[in-house]
Amino acid sequence: MKSQKILVTGASVAGPALAWWLSRQGMEVTVVEKAAEFRDGGQTIDVRGAGRVVIQRMGLENIIRANTTHEEGIAFVDQDDRTKAFMGVNAFGGEGPIAELEILRGELAKLLILHGQDRVAYRFGDSIEALHDDGEQVHVRFESGAEQAYDLVILAEGIGSATRNRVFGDEVQRRPLDLYTAYFTLPRQPSDGQVMRWYNIPGGRCVCLRPDNLGTTRALLSFQQVPSGYEKLTRDEQASLLRQRFAGAGWETPRVLAALDDAPDLYLEAVGQVRMSRWSKGRIALVGDAGYCASPISGMGTSLGLCGAYVLAGELGRHADHTQAFAAYEALMRPYVTQAQGVPRFAPRLASPHSRLGIGLGHAVLRMATAPGFKRLLGRFLSPKADAIDLPDYDVLQRT
Repeated sequence: MKSQKILVTGASVAGPALAWWLSRQGMEVTVVEKAAEFRDGGQTIDVRGAGRVVIQRMGLENIIRANTTHEEGIAFVDQDDRTKAFMGVNAFGGEGPIAELEILRGELAKLLILHGQDRVAYRFGDSIEALHDDGEQVHVRFESGAEQAYDLVILAEGIGSATRNRVFGDEVQRRPLDLYTAYFTLPRQPSDGQVMRWYNIPGGRCVCLRPDNLGTTRALLSFQQVPSGYEKLTRDEQASLLRQRFAGAGWETPRVLAALDDAPDLYLEAVGQVRMSRWSKGRIALVGDAGYCASPISGMGTSLGLCGAYVLAGELGRHADHTQAFAAYEALMRPYVTQAQGVPRFAPRLASPHSRLGIGLGHAVLRMATAPGFKRLLGRFLSPKADAIDLPDYDVLQRT
């Protein structure tokens, strides 16, 4: 494919990864991000399976390894902080609930941006207001008032991508998993250690505390609820909702709820998936969560984003016609995405039972999870098939 002018929207993981691979081919790439400045931190994500292969091909594995959270495993605890079940980082060959490479989303995005900023133009504090594909180019008007034409526009935004909704309309299908999850940061205490602690509460709720590499602790609170618009509430309304939902929950929950007052990064989302019958329309295409979010429950979001970026860039380099490139990209990625999205609707109930009896049974099962007779059976839920794709070797991507 000849050198082209390409706009990528979204500067999380898939966007910067795609921009780097495209720039390696001599493409003129701009990444636009709505946030006024780069946002570091965020929740912990993992780099596993084929996603790790992509990172290796980018030459980033060692630096990512040096910036991981260094989690040693996951402990399922009771209200007295007694460990009822434990899985170390090496469980399921390092591809279990806690993978070998766990890193804050913002830390990974920062490394990807720094890796390509000498060739990629990053534009923070702006977003697409309108766009029109005339068949030859995509004409974009930004919120800032600027206007520009591009050969291709790739949307690498999140699950709620407004630009995707504008382009694809009713084609966008959201599959809810009837679960809300909140993420935020709180001050670290000595009891936090290097192990993720997971505390189940009757009623389908859980509180998790995870170590990071920045001297703080990452909190995760989840509760089962059909989509109710909570993600659209104000920050104070969301904090109030969480206090109500987790009042009297025991363990370290009071400490977690108290930290809501000063947490600058509270993020509440309705967990779900994006399912699209196609990932491109004319000169506009989707990559990562905007096109095929599999949900955090799948454990595959990062791998899908990294692999999708690699394959899309590779196919654009391999084909002179973007329509052929988009078709080849989808043909390669679709089976991988379909497998990743095979999360059963009852998965949240398995992870967070509604009764004390169910929680006790869950702990008993988890204690046996790595035993020979149970490992294969439970591996479906505890070790996602993140390597279930054969990534092509794109010669065009070896250019410097």
